[in-house]
Amino acid sequence: MGVFDLRIRVLAGSLALGMLGTLAGQAGQTQTQAGQMLAGQTLAQAGQSNAAHQNMAQQGIPDAPKPQTTLPNLGPVAPGQGTTPATVGDATPGTVTAGNGAGTAPAAAASSTSSPAKAAEEVPAYEPPTGEAAKAQTLVVHVNDVNVPFTVKDSKGQLVAGLTGRDVQVFENGVMQRITRFTNEAQPLSVALVIDQSMTYDNVQRLNISLGALQGAFAPYDAVSVFTYNNGPKMVTDFTGAQSARLTQAIEISKGEGREPLLAGALSGPMSQTTVINNQNFDPNTAAVRGHTGIQLNPPKEQHTLNDAILEAAKSLSNQLAGRRRIIYVISDGKEYGSTAKFKDVVKYLQTNEIEVDGTLVGDSSLPLVGYLDRFHLPLTMHDNLLPAYANATGGNFDAEFRTGGIEKSFARIVAEVRNRYTLDYVTHEPLIDGKYRTLEVRVINHGNDLTIIAKKGYWPSALLSRPLPATAQ
Repeated sequence: MGVFDLRIRVLAGSLALGMLGTLAGQAGQTQTQAGQMLAGQTLAQAGQSNAAHQNMAQQGIPDAPKPQTTLPNLGPVAPGQGTTPATVGDATPGTVTAGNGAGTAPAAAASSTSSPAKAAEEVPAYEPPTGEAAKAQTLVVHVNDVNVPFTVKDSKGQLVAGLTGRDVQVFENGVMQRITRFTNEAQPLSVALVIDQSMTYDNVQRLNISLGALQGAFAPYDAVSVFTYNNGPKMVTDFTGAQSARLTQAIEISKGEGREPLLAGALSGPMSQTTVINNQNFDPNTAAVRGHTGIQLNPPKEQHTLNDAILEAAKSLSNQLAGRRRIIYVISDGKEYGSTAKFKDVVKYLQTNEIEVDGTLVGDSSLPLVGYLDRFHLPLTMHDNLLPAYANATGGNFDAEFRTGGIEKSFARIVAEVRNRYTLDYVTHEPLIDGKYRTLEVRVINHGNDLTIIAKKGYWPSALLSRPLPATAQ
């Protein structure tokens, strides 16, 4: 074999090795590309699977509500009723219900994601109708309800307890009425105190000592105002808590000084002047009345404006809320003279507004014989004792006490009697407001004939009797 043949064989072997290396490299690249493609497909499938799981999870669990930038206008909220349709039984769109799959977000979340302007324009689910809408949507039944508080006492003056609605009858204009409600539960009081400062000095001093026990007769949930009168009524304080410090100070301020009584011979005779010669006061500068020269003096007119004081207290009480018993408590000797208001007009106002007059009678009128005679009035003279007439006309009661201890005890006795009276209601069939007075009579049956019933003698109809009641399903 020659050298030339050897070179050819070596060259052919190198070419063969080169071709084998090239083929091996191409095979390796093919395998690498195939592996990369397989790995990419596997990762893509895994990512798609995770995304599908995430989508399913998002569909099953709703998003939490986002914070609201501004609260929607919910309007007024009525007791027992919510502010959204879902709370009053209406179905809300998008709510997940039983038997269905995953729903959309709840209504609260949907409303929270709305724009502030849209939330402000939303109409509240509940809003009391007004105007014509109220007439169209609200069914009102007007009931002329008459309320009659009364007290029953036996022959010894003791309260009769344990009565029921079956033991009582009520008559209006002589016709028996059907009682719709009967109770003896204690009620909160709205009391207007009327304190007389026009009495004589000794009577006022006894009253001032007794006033310290007045505040203890009331309960903490009572409301009390204070009026005084002499030449005219004056409000010391408007309604305040019965156990408040304000009422304590108002009662202390209400203590007056009284007026000095005229002594015998103070208006005529030598004792009425200073220097008198031949029944003439020769020095007018020393006379009891400056410039007066005669020996006879004109007596000053007494002012006891009881009517005006009760009327002012009644006006204040007429603004008190319904459900509280309205009481005027008078502490006076009962004298009346110089008032602008007339007795019959004041009584009509009291009966129209369901106001009761109670009191403690002090002074000379509280004595048995004098007090009885003072109830009789002569024309063109001063009323000596008008308090019993007010109490009888309005269904109230009073105690006559002369001494300090008796006055103090009468406060608690009268207030306790007022608070725990029997109360009945009935529906009158008379016209709502006809301007006519209606008589009342309360009778107790099956308990003997020696009972004393304290109740108002009648009433004047007013708009207070018309109480709208919600209609009930038949």
